[in-house]
Amino acid sequence: MSEFTLTLIKLAFLAVLWLFVIAAVGVIRADLFGSSRAAARAAARSRAPRPARRPRPQRAQQAPQPRGPRQLVVTQGDRAGMTIDLATGGTITIGRANDATIVVSDDYASSRHARLFAQDGQWIVEDLGSTNGTYLGRNKVNQPTPVPPGVPIRIGKTVIELRP
Repeated sequence: MSEFTLTLIKLAFLAVLWLFVIAAVGVIRADLFGSSRAAARAAARSRAPRPARRPRPQRAQQAPQPRGPRQLVVTQGDRAGMTIDLATGGTITIGRANDATIVVSDDYASSRHARLFAQDGQWIVEDLGSTNGTYLGRNKVNQPTPVPPGVPIRIGKTVIELRP
């Protein structure tokens, strides 16, 4: 082989190596600081105008009927046995970040991996642009998805379920 051909091969190898390094740094940045796509979606949702709600007419006082799941239970992982009361209806975040509702020390979980929130009387799971994905049952969550009670949500080695 000529000296020129060897130099071209070396430069091509170097370029491929640099592309790999840049891709690796991008993945690490997204894992540490969150995905810009997830942040953009969250910002767009917060700016969207909400329709005005009409007040509901008063009904006679009755005992409240239990609707939907009442607690979130961690069934597998380092937080197995942990339960969260869902009566408040707030957003539950899951990830390695210290400010997450469920902090997991799992190498397969992102800092801000997923969130659960109540909407229209049901609980919704949303992946927040994680590296390894969030699974509802055996299906990967690609968009906000309703969570039926008893169906496992898997984030790395951590498995959680909604229970009545």
